[in-house]
Amino acid sequence: MAAASPLLATALADIAADIDRAFDALLPVPADGRARLYEAMRYAAIGGGKRMRPLLVAAGCGLFNIDRARALRAGLAVECIHVYSLIHDDLPCMDDDDLRRGKPTLHRAFDECTAVLAGDSLHALAFEILADEATHEDPFVRSELVVELARASGPAGMAGGQMIDLIAGENTLDLPAVTRLQQLKTGALIGWCLEAAAIMGRTPPEGRAGLRGYARDVGLAFQIADDLLDHEGSEERAGKRVGKDAAAGKGTFVSLLGPERTRQQAEALVEQAIDHLRPYGEEADLLRAVARFAVARDH
Repeated sequence: MAAASPLLATALADIAADIDRAFDALLPVPADGRARLYEAMRYAAIGGGKRMRPLLVAAGCGLFNIDRARALRAGLAVECIHVYSLIHDDLPCMDDDDLRRGKPTLHRAFDECTAVLAGDSLHALAFEILADEATHEDPFVRSELVVELARASGPAGMAGGQMIDLIAGENTLDLPAVTRLQQLKTGALIGWCLEAAAIMGRTPPEGRAGLRGYARDVGLAFQIADDLLDHEGSEERAGKRVGKDAAAGKGTFVSLLGPERTRQQAEALVEQAIDHLRPYGEEADLLRAVARFAVARDH
C-alpha cells in the first residue's frame, strides 16, 4: 500500500488477515434458505478494505497490554458496523454506487433486498460480538463497549452524519457545518476505536482525553484526505467512483478551502494528533504511523 511505513504495512497486513479469518469463522454458509444472506455478508465483509478501524482498536489496546484476541473481537465489531454502513451507503436510495473496493457493490452483485438484510445482519453481529463474554470477562466493560458503539453508530454519530450528508446537496454548508458532518459520519466510529481500547484497559473517562483528541484529529484528517482523493484521485486506485461530491454540488473541504489549503489543514491535524500521544513512548508508534498515513495515502 502506497506511503505506508514498514511498521504500518506489516500491521495492516496482519490485521486484514486476522479479520478475514474471523469473518470466515463467524459466517459459515448454512444449508438452508439463509444461504444467500450469508453469502452476501461474506462477499461484503471478507477481503478488501484497509481495516483501519480494527487496526486502531488493536493499536490502542497495545497501549494497555490488552490481549490481542480480545482486541480483535472489538475490532471485528467495529468493522461489522463499518461494512454495514458501506452496504447501505451504496444502495440506490443513498449514493447509488456500482463499485466498492474494486468490485461490484453488494446490491449489484446480489440484489437490493439481500443487501439491506446483509447490512442489518452485520449491524446486529457487531453487538453480539461485544456482548459475548469472550470479548471481556467483566460485564460492565462489555456493557460500556456496547453503549458507546451504539452511540457512535446511531443518530448521535455515523447515522446522524449520513442524514446531514443526504441533505447537503439541498443546503449550502459552511466549513463548521462540513466539519461537524464529518465528525459524526466518519469521526464517531474512529473515536470509538480508541475509546474501546481505553474501556478495555479500564481507564477512567477523565484519563481518556489524549486518546479522544488523537481520534478526533485523525478521523478528520482521514476525511479531508478522502475529499482530496475524491477531487483528484483515480477510480482505479480508489476502487470506487470519484468526483461524486462535486457532481452532487456538495460542500467539502476541497470546495471550501481549495486543494492546497485542504492539504495543509490535513497535515496540521496529523501533527496535532501525534502531539496528543506525547505521554506514550514507543508503544504508540503504530498510532503515530497511522496518523502520518492519513494524508500520505493514495486510496
